[in-house]
This record gives sequence, C-alpha cells and structure tokens, in this order.
Amino acid sequence: MSSVYVHSLFSEFDIDLFKAGKHFRLYEKLGSHPMTLEGEKGTYFAVWAPSAKSVSVVGDFNYWLEGDHKLNVRWDGSGIWEGFIPGVMPGAIYKYKIQSNHNDVKTEKADPFARRAEHPPKTASVVYAADYKWKDKKWMSSRAKYNALDTPFSVYEMHLGSWRKTGEENRSLSYTELADELVAYVKKMEFTHVEFMPIMEYPYDPSWGYQLTGYFAPTSRFGYPEEFMLLVDKLHQAGIGVILDWVPSHFPEDAHGLGNFDGSHLYEHPDPRKGWHPDWKSLIFNYGRNEVRAFLISNALFWLDQYHIDGLRVDAVASMLYLDYSREDGEWEPNQFGGRENLDAISFLEELNKTVYKNYPDVQTIAEESTSYTGVSKPVFLGGLGFGMKWMMGWMHDTLEYFKKEPVHRKYHQNDITFSLTYAFSENFMLPLSHDEVVYGKRSLFDRMPGPEWERFANLRLMFGYMFTHPGTKLIFQGGEFGQSAEWNFQESLDWHLLQYDFHTGIQKCVKDLNKLYKSQPALYERQFRPEGFEWIEWADGENSVLSYLRKGYDAENAVLVICNFTPVPRENYKVGVPEAFTKAGSKVKELFNSNEKKYGGSGDFISKKVKVEATPWNGREHSITLDLAPLAVMVFGLK
Repeated sequence: MSSVYVHSLFSEFDIDLFKAGKHFRLYEKLGSHPMTLEGEKGTYFAVWAPSAKSVSVVGDFNYWLEGDHKLNVRWDGSGIWEGFIPGVMPGAIYKYKIQSNHNDVKTEKADPFARRAEHPPKTASVVYAADYKWKDKKWMSSRAKYNALDTPFSVYEMHLGSWRKTGEENRSLSYTELADELVAYVKKMEFTHVEFMPIMEYPYDPSWGYQLTGYFAPTSRFGYPEEFMLLVDKLHQAGIGVILDWVPSHFPEDAHGLGNFDGSHLYEHPDPRKGWHPDWKSLIFNYGRNEVRAFLISNALFWLDQYHIDGLRVDAVASMLYLDYSREDGEWEPNQFGGRENLDAISFLEELNKTVYKNYPDVQTIAEESTSYTGVSKPVFLGGLGFGMKWMMGWMHDTLEYFKKEPVHRKYHQNDITFSLTYAFSENFMLPLSHDEVVYGKRSLFDRMPGPEWERFANLRLMFGYMFTHPGTKLIFQGGEFGQSAEWNFQESLDWHLLQYDFHTGIQKCVKDLNKLYKSQPALYERQFRPEGFEWIEWADGENSVLSYLRKGYDAENAVLVICNFTPVPRENYKVGVPEAFTKAGSKVKELFNSNEKKYGGSGDFISKKVKVEATPWNGREHSITLDLAPLAVMVFGLK
C-alpha cells in the first residue's frame, strides 16, 4: 500500500467555524492543494464525508485502485478526511472513492472543491495550482464607483458556447480567443458589464450550465482556469465589469456530483419535499445544515477572491424562498409558523449577502426573483434579503406583451406600458431582456414585433429606447443588440451574418448609442432607484399611444425629457409640458437621441435638433414645447 502522510491544513478554530457554518474560505482548506511537505513534493487532499467508513483517493497516479491511498479521518467529529500524498503533482486526475457506513454503499465522486475538472463528458477532477499574474490593479482599486447604485450599469448577458463560433470547425471560442474578440466587442458596444451564464463545470450542455457539478472549477470546455482569469483580466483592463450567474438553488443527480455524496443526504435536504426540485428533476441544498451553508458562501467568495469577479447574479431565488414552489397541495410542508416561506433558505440568503458585502463592499449581488416577495434588495438590517439589485420580471413581461400587440390596439393597453412605474422604486430593479425570453417558442425579440419589416425594426428600437430611459439598470442577452431574427440555440453561433443588412446594423448602432446616452446623462442613472429620479409629464394619452416623462439626477439642469410614440403614425404639432429648468440655455432644448434617425434604420424624418421652449402652459406646467413626433420612436431632449 502506498503511503499517505498524516497532515492537516485545519486548525481547531477552522473546525469550530466549519461546524458552526461560519467558515467562508473553505476553498483554502478542503480540496486538493499541491505543496511540499518535509522536502517532498505532492498534494494534500481533504474532503468532507461524515458518513464514510473509508475514503480513498483514486486516480491516474495509482491506476484508479481503491485502498491504495486511503485518507485519514479527523478525530474531532468534523467528518473531514485528509492526508498528504507524495508524488501527486499538478495535472494529476483523481476522484474520491467513498465507502459509506450506510449499508457499505460505495460512491466515486469528483472533488467538490476541485479547481479544475476534466473536459466533459469525462468527469474526474484535476489537481491544479494557480499561476496567474493579474494586471487589473487599476480596475480593482476603482471599481467601487463603476459598481455603485448611482452609476450606469448596462449588462451584456452571454452564453460562452454560442456567442460566436469559428467558421469551418464550428467550434466555440476559447477563453483566450474571447479575451480578444469579446472584449473588443463589448467595449465597442459601450456596455459597462458583461454577465456570463454559468461557467462553473457542468456535465450536460442543454442545461446551459445551470446544473453544476464543479462549483469551484471554470468549465474546461473553453480552456484552463488561468485562461478564464485572462478573460476577466482583459475585460477589467478595458473598463468592463464581470458578473457571473451563480446557482445555489439546486444541483443535478449525476453520479460524480454532490448527490448522495458519502452514501447519505449530505448536501441535499433528506426530505424530498424540501430536497427535490420537480421542475428541473434535481436536488435542493439543505440550507439548514451549517456545513452546507459554509460550502455555498465559500463558493461565492471564491469567485470574488480568486477570479476578481465584480458581481453574482443569483439564479432561481424564488424557488428557494417558497416551500410550495411548483408543488401541489400535500407535496410540501409548512414552516414552523404555518407559512410557505423556506426560513432556512431565507436565513442563508441573508447571511450570504451580509458576508459578500462585508468582504467585498465594491461588488453587487443581483437576484433573479420573480415573485412579489418584499425587500429582496433591501439591507438585512432593514428586514430585507440584502441583494444589491433584483430583476424586474414584471416590467419584462408587461413590456414584451405590449410590444407584440398591433399598434392600432395599443391605445387600449396604455396601462400595461405604464404599470411598472407604480412599483418601480419598491426595489433596486434591473430591467432584463434575458436568455429566458428568446427560447422555447417565445421567439426572438425582433420576431415578436408586429407589422411590416420597417415597423418591426422601428418597434425594436423603440423598445430599447423605452428600456434605457426607464428607471433601473439594464440587461440585454446576446443577439438582441443587433436584432437576431431566430430564437437562441445554445448549439449554434449567433447569426452575425445579419450585420450585412442595414436594418440590423441600425439596431446595433442604436443600442450602442443608447449605452452612450445612458452613460453620458446623469439623469438616467444617478437616481435610477429613487422616486425623485422620475416624473410623469403625460401618462394618460392612450388615444395617441404616447408617453412623456422626465428623468432627473442630482442637478435639476441635468433633467432629460423622454417622449415615446408607440404607433406608426407621426404626431404633428404635439405639445409637451416641460420643467422650469428647460427655460434656461436660450429657451431651447437639444434633441439628445431619436430612434428614427437614418443611421439606425429609421426614415430620418421628424428630427428636431433644437426645440424652442414657449411660455404656453401645458400638462400642468407653465412652459411647453411643440414638435412633430416620429412614428414608432423614442425621442430624448435635454439641456446638455
């Protein structure tokens, strides 16, 4: 039998923290760690398996023979097995062979804390030692101002495997290739952040990465961990923040994953009413178990620490909050107070956010939460869950429903497009047009738009203009920014060839300029989460399907006026009341943006570069402007 040296990276304090669920840097202790012990090079292994009778490390270095390298169980009841194996070097492939005390069940598992994994469909872990020199000091030292709630926050959401593929090979781009092509594109398009759908290792491509088996390993589909670090680094050097989709809500049953890890319900809740997800046929974490909470929060901090990530978009929060989520009567059990809330999950999310912001106050956590649960983005000390932002799913639904209607019918649905402003400031909302809205028969954003071709493109430009001038931060999924006509297919590249057509390049230029407008006008971001940042001019002109409103920043002179015409009929000599601030600067206001410009694919008509402010009362204001409204267009006016 080959030797395993008794060795530990754990102090008694570490163990106490782990048992209490308060050790949030477990990746420094558990997993595989190349090191030198008493002059010998090798690797220290540590794994949590409290129901195990024995744990062996098996791999290419011992011909996958069980029992050749048995780990030693700690004496302190922590359930941690550990030991140093000489001669095992970075690059070695391994798993844990676990014999359980439960009926001698044997499992063979990937390392939950592995920093690298084999390329799927292979499933083993790889011993890995980080060796990367970061060059993003300038970004990291100043990112607080780019991630603040009163700064522009425009996110390009993307799926690495399908964003762009090489020609003849039809191969997804590698992390290294993306570090050139993606960085240049996102910078050109003026987005402030990029959001990656899950890049943690996952076995099943159709899951899009939302069913994870390697929580600490960037997927090997696109390269090595250092190459993903390079991608993040290059984005930072270009002034672009990086958000990761993070999935603490469920995990798959794959044999090498976390399920039934040591022959027991270790990571998943043992009660299927709390531990099994009927929608996704997957397992749910046991949020009431201290060690599981420590695992998940350590994982969140790991990406912020080791990969310099700027934010985490937490997936499927609604499914975590409610015990009856997707369950019929009799399939769930009320909490101790008789309610439907999952108190353990709520407590976990509160602790997650407190810990993230305590350690990394210059990042953001963003909740994908689709219910009316209150206080998602309120601080924990005020009774909230503590997220920085929440996806505004109601706005997304109402907006897409409104825009798919023929314009002639929109006058009967004015309330649909204005309703979001009744609750827009109840949370720190991000407006998402995400991947979920362009799959499974929902059609692409462009394909939802009604009318002949010019109207469809005009509608899409109008919707983006409405989105960028509505309170809240922004998110657009890949392809939407140039009017991808087909639904998203994770197996295929985006239809970049569409950019040979003027209408599609027009949409792309429009989104680019909306990003520039958003970043250049403080009124659009300084108070994007506060009611003081928005004021209706006219919301009730349903007969003409026109909206007009003000966006306001800290300085009254920075206010911008937004007018949306949701029909293909020009509105001539249309009068709009304006604020007192607009009577300055020679009594003329400038047109800052018009989605009907020729460069965007519009007609180029009804462009008003400057409009005179008149002392004519209108809309309850002492001054007004009169102008011709372009068809199916958004127009933005201001002094600066």
